[in-house]
Amino acid sequence: MSAIPDDQARLSSSGEDPVYIHKPSLMGAPWELRLRPEALEWRTGRHEGRIPYGRVTRVRLSFRPVTMQTRRFIAEVWSAGGPRLSIASTSWRSMVEQASQDQAYGAFVRELHRRIAAAGVTPAYDCGSPALLYWPGLAVFAGVVVGFAMLIVRALDTGAYSGAAVVGAFFALFVWQVTTSATLGREAPRHLL
Repeated sequence: MSAIPDDQARLSSSGEDPVYIHKPSLMGAPWELRLRPEALEWRTGRHEGRIPYGRVTRVRLSFRPVTMQTRRFIAEVWSAGGPRLSIASTSWRSMVEQASQDQAYGAFVRELHRRIAAAGVTPAYDCGSPALLYWPGLAVFAGVVVGFAMLIVRALDTGAYSGAAVVGAFFALFVWQVTTSATLGREAPRHLL
């Protein structure tokens, strides 16, 4: 694979193999993924590999926001005898900036799916977070909601109206962020494919 100096996302329009580049962490090396005619090739730093499309066993699309990027999608690809690859729709640019690469990411994931289907395999397709993460997360969310409600009631009971207003504002922000994430999480597969 050729060296690419930065973490730009690009898809070739001149018949070359599609390439997607992203930097999933601030300190790590960028990931370069290339769709060859027979396999998905990947490279990060000194490590590289390839996954033939016919060996892909599972694909998961999910919505996973992070602090700096509230609109972040992940495609995970499993293969027989190979590593799990995580392909993110965002790329770190600096300590405070993550760039969204939605269009290039969506085009790359669609083309990857087309090539997997053309290989004649039927991998398992999953959407969203695994149940082992989703249900405990829902329980934590419910606990935080109850905790915020109890703090607001207690503050109003003691006459600390400004404290109740501050806790209420944080409560509203928290509920807004979680419901926005849940809505985008349901729409992630339709948005990308």
